[in-house]
Amino acid sequence: MASTQTSTNKTRYDIAELSIALVSGLALAITALFICVAPLTGQIAGARDFVVYWATGQQLVHHANPYDGEAMMSVERGAGLPVGYGVLFMRNPPWGLPIAYPLGFVGVRVGALIWSLGLLGLLWGSVRMVWEMSGRPRYLLNFLGLSFAPALVCLIVGQTSLFALMGLVLFLRLHQTRPFLAGVSLWLCALKPHLFLPFAIVLLAWIVVHRSYSILLGAVSSMAASCTAAWLMDPGAWANYGRMMRTYGIEREFIPCWSVVLRLWTRPQATWIQYLLPALGCAWALAYFWKRRQSWDWLMDGGLVMVVSILAAPYCWLFDQALVVPALLCGAYVTRSRVLLVLLALASLAIEVGMVLGVKLPSALYLWTAPAWLAWYLFATRSNTQRVTAG
Repeated sequence: MASTQTSTNKTRYDIAELSIALVSGLALAITALFICVAPLTGQIAGARDFVVYWATGQQLVHHANPYDGEAMMSVERGAGLPVGYGVLFMRNPPWGLPIAYPLGFVGVRVGALIWSLGLLGLLWGSVRMVWEMSGRPRYLLNFLGLSFAPALVCLIVGQTSLFALMGLVLFLRLHQTRPFLAGVSLWLCALKPHLFLPFAIVLLAWIVVHRSYSILLGAVSSMAASCTAAWLMDPGAWANYGRMMRTYGIEREFIPCWSVVLRLWTRPQATWIQYLLPALGCAWALAYFWKRRQSWDWLMDGGLVMVVSILAAPYCWLFDQALVVPALLCGAYVTRSRVLLVLLALASLAIEVGMVLGVKLPSALYLWTAPAWLAWYLFATRSNTQRVTAG
């Protein structure tokens, strides 16, 4: 009887693994096809978000203003940005300008290839490090991270969320052994600071409680260095950035996240409403941390805080949700439910198929995603009694 039960469980496990492999492989194939085709034509390379980083690099190398609407429009149109699009700007704070600067020395097609391969390397490296920190469980589960739809969308459009993901994972890996370098890695997270608000509150509290001020020193040092580099590239960057944000603010855009929807449902002109959910998220995260402050585990406890940070962000695109990859991988490593693993793979494939069928990024159809990742993580870890520790 016991042998029969074991055989049944093994069969279910094999079916689950086969399903994960097939679904993940299909999602990765769609993305790989795009990455291979995009550099072959300037039209595709210039029609995605990558073009704004390339255009910013072109402006910086030629000592021009990367926040000049007319100049940026001219460069982006020349690179293949469709006529239906308005001017695009690099909305990352000016301390992120150094990542775009090298693109000013190459053409749009070469830049698209380098950028895509770089983002792919960041995703693979992030998943690999989470796997190692988690004790090297079954490697096939890593495909749930490598084929996670928001991460693949980030690859396809050429966004910087995977830089922030790498910064997050480096912090998780280094905070115990090399705290100064862990702090330095947070500069990558600061490329998209609005996505880390509850996480950042907990981090500051953790630094004070554990007196890990080397992390704070590393973060301040890297920020100072990047701000200095940005000033050398463009002395007027901060003033021009502020002017651009006032003129071309995101409050006129529909972004499929719950903070934006809350504002649109209540008082569309009151931008401050978008910060109600982040404030609640910060309060919850601080209370959650305080109960666990002496046994805090950044990989598991911090993973939950990161998922909440994404759900409660003042604005968050689908590709920004790539930041929940470490949490979802940890949930996949500890869960005993093969159904949950298959559901996660299918959810990613559904998003990929939707995009192929023409569902655009600013679609309300993506409002389900952030709550779904939180619910999935809670279900996956609800019966976990074995803590996963960061190495």
